[in-house]
Amino acid sequence: MNWRAELQILIDAGVTIAPGLTESEIDRAESVIGARFPPDLRSFLSEGLPAGERFPDWREPHSTEIRRRLDWPFEGIAFDIEHNGFWLDAWGARPPELPEASQIARAAVAEAPRLIPVAGHRYIPAEPALAGNPVFSVYQTDIICYGSDLATYLRREFRRPSPVDAASGGIRRIRFWSDLVDANG
Repeated sequence: MNWRAELQILIDAGVTIAPGLTESEIDRAESVIGARFPPDLRSFLSEGLPAGERFPDWREPHSTEIRRRLDWPFEGIAFDIEHNGFWLDAWGARPPELPEASQIARAAVAEAPRLIPVAGHRYIPAEPALAGNPVFSVYQTDIICYGSDLATYLRREFRRPSPVDAASGGIRRIRFWSDLVDANG
């Protein structure tokens, strides 16, 4: 796919675009995070790398910032388990002790597709390894679909069209994460 239009949208929104990642840089980032980027994210990042505090610097995949972003989804779930009584029925009965509850949630998140940071608290799942995965807004357990795919997300986030593409249907379901979206109504 050609990403010129989406990169121009980012540029028009004031985002700096660095040269795209090389295959070896993408391979290194994937090795560090333990997951492959979906094909559309690989293609996008090879054409241009959005830069700035809102965007992960995939040229530095070992950074504490990348690690923080990768840990964000579980940390938010753990916060809501501790402070807001969050618990999914699929996990069975909630243990009375917080460490046991956290351990069950951590195992569930570890089994779920890895969420790869795109911008701020927007993430794309690594699985399935196909183009067209939705982009989720992840803030604790307030997880919503923010774009039916990467291109739609970029247009929505940075150009703010009025129709919400999530209402149109056809969004790929992602194991575990779509259940959290459903839990938000």
